[in-house]
Amino acid sequence: MIDAKLIRSEPDRVREALARRGAGELVDAFLELDGERRRLQAAVEEARAANNAAAKAIAEAKQQGEDTSIPIARQAQLKAEQATDEGALAEISERIRRLMLRMPNLPDPTAADGMSEDDSVTISTYGQKPDFGFEPKDHLELAGPDGLGLIDIEAAAKVSGSRFHYLLGDLVRLELAMVQWGMDKLTAKGFLPVVPPVLVREPAMEGTGMFPEAREQAYAVEQDDLFLVGTAEVPLASLHAGAILEEAQLPLRYVGFSPCFRREAGAAGKDTRGIFRVHQFDKLEMFVFCLPDQSQETHDQLLAIEEEIAQELGFHYQVQNIPMGDLGAAAAKKYDIEVWLPGQQRYRELTSCSNTTDFQSRRLDIRYRPESGGPRHVHTLNGTAVTSSRTLLALIEYGQQADGSVRTPEPLQAFGAPAELAPRTI
Repeated sequence: MIDAKLIRSEPDRVREALARRGAGELVDAFLELDGERRRLQAAVEEARAANNAAAKAIAEAKQQGEDTSIPIARQAQLKAEQATDEGALAEISERIRRLMLRMPNLPDPTAADGMSEDDSVTISTYGQKPDFGFEPKDHLELAGPDGLGLIDIEAAAKVSGSRFHYLLGDLVRLELAMVQWGMDKLTAKGFLPVVPPVLVREPAMEGTGMFPEAREQAYAVEQDDLFLVGTAEVPLASLHAGAILEEAQLPLRYVGFSPCFRREAGAAGKDTRGIFRVHQFDKLEMFVFCLPDQSQETHDQLLAIEEEIAQELGFHYQVQNIPMGDLGAAAAKKYDIEVWLPGQQRYRELTSCSNTTDFQSRRLDIRYRPESGGPRHVHTLNGTAVTSSRTLLALIEYGQQADGSVRTPEPLQAFGAPAELAPRTI
C-alpha cells in the first residue's frame, strides 16, 4: 500500500509514477475522496464538541432547577446530525480503503517501461543454446506415457480435471533431491527453512497484494473463509504481521517450501501440454525482510542466487527486466530468468524475483525500530528458487539423450537424484 501521506504531500510525483503503470487517475480519485473524508471528519469532531456542550448545558440546567426540554431537544438533534456524519465518514473511509487496495506500488525508476511482456528488456544472457546433435523432444515426450512413463496427466485428469498431473518414480526422487539441494544452498547463505501453512485468511492475501488484483486466480475454501496460496510468499510475508522488529535483526531471510495452487483463470488454451502451467505444484521460495536502504542490493542478491541455481543446473537463459504492465500490484521492480527450452525452441519464464519495497509491510503493518526516531516500515522481497513444474521440466529436457533416456545434473545426485531416470515399472 502506498503511504497516504506521500500522495497528499507529493501528488504530482505519485501521479507521474503510477501513470507508468496506467494507474495515474487513481491519485486524483484518492485526493477527491480524501478531501471529502477530511471535511466529514471535521464535521464529526464539531458535532461531538457540540454534543458535549449540550450535555453540559443540560447538567447545569438540572442543577439550577431550570427547564431542560430545550437543551435536551437540541442534544437529540445534534446526536442525529453526528450519527449521519459518522455514517458518511465510515462509508467514505471504506471507499478510500478499497481504492488504496486497487492502487499498485510505485515503480522503481529503473523498471522497464511498457504494458506487455513484449516490452521486457533483456539485460544479460548466460551460456549457449544446447546442441544435442539430434532433434530434441519436449518433457512430455521424454517422461510421459510414450517415454519413461513418469508423468501421468490422463490419470490426474480423471481424478482432478485438467492441468493436474501425477509425478512418479524417479521424477519424485529428482524433485526431492532438487528441493533438498536448493534448501542446502540457501541455508548456507543465511536463509531459515520454513514449511508454512498454505491455507490463509483474506487479510494475508490482501496484505501481500494478491487481492484484489489476482483474486480470480485463488482457490477459495468458502466454508472456512480460507484461501489456498499460489506461492509461499503469502504466509512468509505474513509471518511478522503487526510486529515491530529491531533494526539489528534485519535482514531476515527465509526459504519456504510449499505446494502452490493457482486457478490459472484466463489461461484457457495456453500451455495446456505437459506440466509448464498447472494448478498445483511445489516451490522453494525465498523471502527477505530488510531495511529500506538494503532492498536494492538485496534484489540483486536474490537475482544472483537464482542465476547461480540456473547455471549449476546447466541451463541456458536470459535475464529480463519486466515492464510496468506485467508487474504484480505489489512489485516495484521484477526480474525474470527465462530458460531456453529445447522442446519448445523458445525462452520461457523459469523464476522471478521482486522488490516490493514497503508496499506489503504497510498493509501488514510490519515495522522496525531504528536507533533514532519512530518505527518505520521494512522492505520485503521475494524470489523463486526451484519449482516442481518449470525447473523439473527444464531438467528433463536438458538431460535428454539420443536414445530417449534422461540424465540428471551431478550436483543433484549427492542429494538422492538418480544419475539417470529409470522408466516406470508398474
